[in-house]
Amino acid sequence: MKRNLFKLFISKVIDYPLWVKQAIFRKLYSDMEENDSADEVINSPDKIYALFEPVITFQGESELRDKKNWLDNNIYNFLRLCRDNYSLLEISLNTFLSLEETSKLFMFCIEQGYIEKPLNKMAYAVGGFISGKFRTGEYFLEKGSITKSQLEDVLEISKYQNRSTGEVLVEENLVSKDEIRRLFIFKDDAKKRFILNSNVYPTKTEMQISEKEKFENEIKKLKSENEVLKNRMGQLLKLVSVKND
Repeated sequence: MKRNLFKLFISKVIDYPLWVKQAIFRKLYSDMEENDSADEVINSPDKIYALFEPVITFQGESELRDKKNWLDNNIYNFLRLCRDNYSLLEISLNTFLSLEETSKLFMFCIEQGYIEKPLNKMAYAVGGFISGKFRTGEYFLEKGSITKSQLEDVLEISKYQNRSTGEVLVEENLVSKDEIRRLFIFKDDAKKRFILNSNVYPTKTEMQISEKEKFENEIKKLKSENEVLKNRMGQLLKLVSVKND
């Protein structure tokens, strides 16, 4: 990837006059307050999942270089950007993927040993939840909010009373209702694909095509070419037949 769309965008915003930036900040802060996220962003910037920078491993570097496992192109592009120290947000914006799709690549690469498992518990927990790897209870377990024993008790109550895990977690005073609400708002928003600049749309080469899709496209092309050849052969045979008569 030759450009970092997020850095290009931020550099433009930073160049705005101070009075414009103040207005933008106030609007954004109000929106964050409505979603109960303002304090978290200001007081715990290290917990902002989208800003986490995955670290590629030697195994990841080897697979990126040799491509021995013939993985999906999205995975190789993900690893390439990890190698270039891109954050999850920057990876999503530069590959035109949603944060949910990027999170699935994130968790897959952790499982395969292509990137390091985060020491940051929040990053690992959020990535697992958004990607669908972790359920609600598992998210809070990985985050460190509850213990394994507490999760087992919650799951048992949830199953016996036919209630959601989130409801039981709140009722047992293990997590707050606001925490659950914020978590699911974030999960829903992570499904949205976001193009930062309306003038920049993914080109055919930038849109990531899987190996399977590539093969399917090649097969379709060959079938079309074969059909043309078949028709041409039919026409030639008719001409030969007429001449012989």
